[in-house]
Amino acid sequence: MDEALHRRRAKAAAVTEPARREPPRPLDVRMGSSTNALRPISSAERSLAAGRRQWLGLGSIALAAVCADQLTKVIVSSALGLGESVQIAGPFSIHHVQNSGIAFGLFADATSIVIGLTAVAVSWMLVFFGRSGRRHPILPVALGFVLGGSISNLFDRIRLGHVTDFLDVRFWPHFNLADSFIVVGIAILFAALAAADRRPTGTTPRGHSPLSRL
Repeated sequence: MDEALHRRRAKAAAVTEPARREPPRPLDVRMGSSTNALRPISSAERSLAAGRRQWLGLGSIALAAVCADQLTKVIVSSALGLGESVQIAGPFSIHHVQNSGIAFGLFADATSIVIGLTAVAVSWMLVFFGRSGRRHPILPVALGFVLGGSISNLFDRIRLGHVTDFLDVRFWPHFNLADSFIVVGIAILFAALAAADRRPTGTTPRGHSPLSRL
């Protein structure tokens, strides 16, 4: 009897009392962390735009490259007449020549086209660096060499219609310091790419692709 009465009361309470529903839990979204809030977000999720330090590094390297190239050209032009040379050691000599083309004498008869292409390349490098200057700490140095060499030769072509080349190794076209800076900067970029691709597999990558690590 008591058991039947107890069941009726429980049934009545279930009918009259509204069901209790747990309120939905808000999503735990935390800025600056991964979904489990235990490890930092990857570098691909952070801003890669160049900051003040990156721009300062790029500007310093580029300015040093321009100054070094212009100084050596003035010294060679003052000390040697056009076509004169001084033997240094082995196949290496200082030979004063003029070049209206791009690096290593290419496109010598298309000065205006060379100026336009160089200006486009310089503009592209600045835009690229502005968007991706934080990708790798070596990027300001590498791109600074390329940018400085390109600007120095571009300045000479606009001002004089040619550049002064003086480094001669016989088996290679004449070149100058600006050309050397461009080659060195590109070599540093390729070396950084190769180093990123050879990262040990046991380490956690900072990004989702080799390009995100540069």
